[in-house]
Amino acid sequence: MTDPYAGFPAGFFARDDEQPDPVFYGPPRLVTHIDDAAIAAVGDLYAELAIDGSAPRPRRVLDLMSSWVSHFRTPPAELVVLGMNAAELDANTAATERIVRDLNAEPTLPLPDADVDAAVCCVSVDYLTRPIEVLAEAGRVLRPGGPLVITYSDRCFPTKAVHGWLATTDEQHGALVAELVRRTGLFTEPEVSLRTRPGRGDPLYAVVARRT
Repeated sequence: MTDPYAGFPAGFFARDDEQPDPVFYGPPRLVTHIDDAAIAAVGDLYAELAIDGSAPRPRRVLDLMSSWVSHFRTPPAELVVLGMNAAELDANTAATERIVRDLNAEPTLPLPDADVDAAVCCVSVDYLTRPIEVLAEAGRVLRPGGPLVITYSDRCFPTKAVHGWLATTDEQHGALVAELVRRTGLFTEPEVSLRTRPGRGDPLYAVVARRT
């Protein structure tokens, strides 16, 4: 079987802090990790893609690596939030279903095939140590044509972000995420864009691809 990570340097997806993630993420953090303008940009993107509550038909959306807030301007009819901390997920008032899961320990999704209309991952992709497996699972549970929406900024917990992320620039991050999505073989060509105004607070980048 071909190694999906062939070509990446040794240690690219390792981290400074390799203790089990539930230790680090155990204490609830009911804070936001990007500023208000970047949060608004996330909500605007979800609305543009018609995956929030303003969509013409009800949507079922999966929020990967979620927390106490999912940044939809209007929540979708069904929002499945998957994250590390039960207390944070319980505080997410937009959620209709909650799943506690450490994707670095178990990079599978406990959902059936073609179960959701969209999958989002907000400012968390840099923490995945097995991202191709997780993104392939997102492709499995997405319905044909459904968007995968990955957003990122320049903030992170540096001891938990993978080394390859810390060693590359914001512009290179877009190329990296696009390549990870591409290697699943399940999506259209990813589109990378900057969603905020340069030099005005936290940058917010997006990588969007659709399930083939």
